[in-house]
Amino acid sequence: MAATATATAPIEFQTHPSRYKHWKLDVPAGSDCAALTMAVQPLEGLRDSYELKLNSYDLGVDIELADAIQRLRFEQPQVRCIVVTGGLDRVFCAGANIHMLGSSTHGFKVNFCKYTNETRLYLEDASEHSNKRFLCALNGTASGGGYELALACDKILLCDDRNSAVSFPELPLLGVLPGTGGLTRLVDKRKVRKDQADVFSSIAEGIKGKRAVEWGLVDRIAPLSRWKEAVAEMARELARETPANAARGVELPALKVEASEAGRHYEYVTLAFEPGSRRASLTLKLPAEPGPRDGAAALAAGARWWMLQLLRELDDALLHLRLNHPLIGLVVLRVVGDAQVALAADAVLAKNENWFVNEVRGQARRVLKRVENMAKSLYAVADSGTAFAGTFFELYLACDRQYLLNDSDQPVALCVADLSRGAYPMANGLTRLQTRFLAEPARAAKVLEHVGAPLDADSANELGLATFAPDSIDWDDELRLALEERVSFSPDGLTGMEQNLRFAGPETLETKIFGRLSAWQNWIFQRPNAVGERGALKCYGTPKAPEFDYQRT
Repeated sequence: MAATATATAPIEFQTHPSRYKHWKLDVPAGSDCAALTMAVQPLEGLRDSYELKLNSYDLGVDIELADAIQRLRFEQPQVRCIVVTGGLDRVFCAGANIHMLGSSTHGFKVNFCKYTNETRLYLEDASEHSNKRFLCALNGTASGGGYELALACDKILLCDDRNSAVSFPELPLLGVLPGTGGLTRLVDKRKVRKDQADVFSSIAEGIKGKRAVEWGLVDRIAPLSRWKEAVAEMARELARETPANAARGVELPALKVEASEAGRHYEYVTLAFEPGSRRASLTLKLPAEPGPRDGAAALAAGARWWMLQLLRELDDALLHLRLNHPLIGLVVLRVVGDAQVALAADAVLAKNENWFVNEVRGQARRVLKRVENMAKSLYAVADSGTAFAGTFFELYLACDRQYLLNDSDQPVALCVADLSRGAYPMANGLTRLQTRFLAEPARAAKVLEHVGAPLDADSANELGLATFAPDSIDWDDELRLALEERVSFSPDGLTGMEQNLRFAGPETLETKIFGRLSAWQNWIFQRPNAVGERGALKCYGTPKAPEFDYQRT
């Protein structure tokens, strides 16, 4: 086993509906409504040390959910409404599995919460950008993360059977908080009154029936006697909110990857570990030919369009870095190839001529956000042969630092394209150029004057697009020292610093989820009141009562 890997078998993020253990995706022929049913298999968790009772979930359950959302976007463009419901009697979902959390390392809990956050945001992104509406049909009680999944949907229907309720029991039962955006969505998204949200978050048994509607916790209730009819009616209403799309979908095949202790090699992406250094290099290789020149040709290419495949490969590599290689602290990122190839693909993305191109843009938007949510330092290295152009210019800006070689004999291709004007907003709602030049907005506008024109190192440096731009004499030493210095710092301090610096500007629901709530949640997860010998998580399910240190800090 490589020194950078975890002691257990690596977590795989590729799956397919035919291999789902916990979800069933049903798309009836000729229908514009689909059903996504959660029926978690208790003994099919990622580890054997816990049982997934009452539709509680672990990371494996969420990997399937993320895959289902992705496939609905690409493979089922005709679907306008997705009904998310439970497959067990009188329970929708009990939330994240408590014994899984109690037996996990702190780092795993952080990454588990981060992934589930991203998956729920991806669901909301599909509603905003992909003509999909999500109805959460709570056929039973939804607790903790189960209710958080419901909150990510457009509408919530609760079964009115005197037993079904929605609840956030984390505080009274576990001494923690709803860690995948629960509190934030409660008051920011659904705009539940503060005092009522306070009461709701303090009652382990939750709230049901008419009060759940009155307080804005759900949209409607329906008796068990007409449950199926109510679900169908509400799904039809949501479907009518979006235009019909009779297009044929694009199947997403499994990615081919060669994995070893040295790294992972895909067709366009290579992830390589540098032994003994706590560093990795992530290299994106552009193809020799530009490929499709318009939306129709891109759709005809489907999943074989190199831009989509590269983005999928990059996403998979990022997830493997995050979950399977916690000791890697610094990622050195390069894009190599011909900048004109990247700009040709960007021209197709910018025209956005059909639903498929729109989905590829959405994939790029999501992967760029995934980059910025990595608990890794990211250095973009623009040296000879690199091509940070178009969408890959956004990737350059997403890194913590940008090192640019200033040598006329070894020209570097750096090029901004139209998509940098706003196609790929960050979590803060701003573009990466706006965020970079928050104090001087005119400088962002100045960079955009150069759309489509390759920038040499001097011009890019003058525009403020390089952290450092050493010449070839100093390049090797300066870069080496920078890399060695970075991995010598405290990883905890670096993560805190990076997450504070990456999202300057306005606060949004998304930045609150990642920057505030998740930070609090995972700090609380470290405290003895939660995970100490008599902490609430340790005592859950045992005869012992938790013992708290009642000092407020």
